[in-house]
Amino acid sequence: MRILHTSDWHLGRSFHREGMLGHQAAYVDHLLEVVESEHVDLVVVAGDIYDRALPQVDAVRLADETLVRLSRSRARVVLTTGNHDSAQRLGFSSRLIDAAGVHIRADVSSVGTPVLLDDEHGPVAVYGLPYLDPDAVREPWSLSGRSHEAALTEAMVRVRRDLAGRPGTRSVVLAHAFVAGPGADVAPSDSERDISVGGVSIVPTSVFTGVDYTALGHLHGRHTLTETVRYSGSPLAYSFSETDHLKGSWLVDLGAAGVSTCAFVEAPVPRPLARLHGTIDELLDDPRLAQHEQSWVQATLADAHRPAQAMERLRRRFPHTLVLGFDAVAPSIGTLPAARSQGRSDHDIATEFITAMRGEAPSAAEGMLLRRAVDSCCEDADVDTLFTLAEVPA
Repeated sequence: MRILHTSDWHLGRSFHREGMLGHQAAYVDHLLEVVESEHVDLVVVAGDIYDRALPQVDAVRLADETLVRLSRSRARVVLTTGNHDSAQRLGFSSRLIDAAGVHIRADVSSVGTPVLLDDEHGPVAVYGLPYLDPDAVREPWSLSGRSHEAALTEAMVRVRRDLAGRPGTRSVVLAHAFVAGPGADVAPSDSERDISVGGVSIVPTSVFTGVDYTALGHLHGRHTLTETVRYSGSPLAYSFSETDHLKGSWLVDLGAAGVSTCAFVEAPVPRPLARLHGTIDELLDDPRLAQHEQSWVQATLADAHRPAQAMERLRRRFPHTLVLGFDAVAPSIGTLPAARSQGRSDHDIATEFITAMRGEAPSAAEGMLLRRAVDSCCEDADVDTLFTLAEVPA
């Protein structure tokens, strides 16, 4: 049986206010192409189909189109909820949809009830574990502890209990959690929502011992925790912390004795990411940075004083600059201009604030613009009388 393992689509998500729905649709096209070209028998999606519990209309439409196309493909589909999904909304009509070969597992009561498939080597039981909020399942499951480990341990007790009654059946488990093995270097991304409970979120890989393949979701980077426990990561980058990620999905061959091969299938990159650092002149003049001129850029400036119109200047060379930061340490609140009660005018306070933050005084033109701004915000009695509108440049 050939399995395609993907997760964390986050349909409807934006990237620093850049719409991603078109790129997500392109990934779906890629996914369907892989299903056909690689003769995939089963697609597993390990949670976070949507980016929010109440997804936008266009995201729902794309999800609907995706599931319809998958139902018409050669593959069966099992997908589960993640911590971003609403179990009630994603799981609506799941029993009807089962008949189309798309199996949505969103209800915790389905834990331990597999989707049963067959290949030339015999039966395969696919257990889709929906995202298990420890607070939601602790009381009904009588858990001894309040943690993701406790919740998933109990879920796997139910999986093994069912599997014990199916001798000779191979098993696949989908789970959405922060899983790590001993010594595993598993680093989260900035785009992942924290799911820790009381500061604890990690689930050991030993929870999934005995399963032929465990398809994990939640972390946005691909990770091989063991040969049979893997994260596919998100198919697209959703933060600059993912600049060095290789995005895609795992293509897993399940033979008679378990996993026989596992290969990573790269996803299309809509626009590369780049994190640039240096003075503004270095970033604008360095010919080696030409390769990033069409990338989404996060720029961090190392200038001692903050350059004027930095974003506008950067975007002339790097039109897709989305994030601008500064290395220089901003002055603490205690060093900023004091309150007006010490006899300073509003204009003086604004001028001193800009000087303190930028490291240099405003230019003459900026000073006049500040005066105009101050006057427009003041009542007539407080207008700065040292300034006249005649001084404002046309």
